[in-house]
Amino acid sequence: MLLGFVPARGGSKGIPRKNLIALAGKPLIQYTLEAALASAQLDELLLSTDDEEIAAFCARFGVSTRYRRPPELASDDAPMIAAVDHALKWFAGERGQQPDEVMVLQPTSPLRTAEDIDGAVVRFRESTAATLASVHAMAEHPCECLIAQRDSWQYLVAPPAAAARRQDYPQKYYFLNGALYLARTSVLLQQRRFVVPGATLLYEMPRERGIDVDSPVDLACAEALLGMRQ
Repeated sequence: MLLGFVPARGGSKGIPRKNLIALAGKPLIQYTLEAALASAQLDELLLSTDDEEIAAFCARFGVSTRYRRPPELASDDAPMIAAVDHALKWFAGERGQQPDEVMVLQPTSPLRTAEDIDGAVVRFRESTAATLASVHAMAEHPCECLIAQRDSWQYLVAPPAAAARRQDYPQKYYFLNGALYLARTSVLLQQRRFVVPGATLLYEMPRERGIDVDSPVDLACAEALLGMRQ
């Protein structure tokens, strides 16, 4: 069984009430609900929220809202794995068993699609990996990024000596975009993290679908990208 886990706490610093903020006429969280419900691979969806308004909105989509995240796990500095762990224990108590796999679907990734979800699951199950994380190609190439210390600086990654154009740089750098995290539940509870060096499979997405809404600028960019998609 594959459980989709949607973390949606009520608080947010960058954008107040972020999960319910309007994006192209719909609350931000609605995009994740629609993608998850359209997925052919997810067996069930578990909403993790401490907020009654968010719960009431999600209930309109048929999502079960009986679980509530404790306030101590809904603060800005509460680790995601602690919230996942608590929810999985509640789920096991309700069902008498744990799901075989769990996928985290953060509402801040509104352009992630059902096809992204299903593609990641298929690739994960074809592999022997313990976990999976979505990535996209970096916008700022590391060969053009600098590390500055007072009056000196150096390249984050030294450009190849013969490179004359950006196309000559190595194309192997990716950004963990947070749109998809997937893990075998037993491994997740043991490792207590989704990204494990040497054990995590990377799932590449188009950069525009990996946008993470964390600020008003991100929200404006997401709206523009949605307009381009339509």
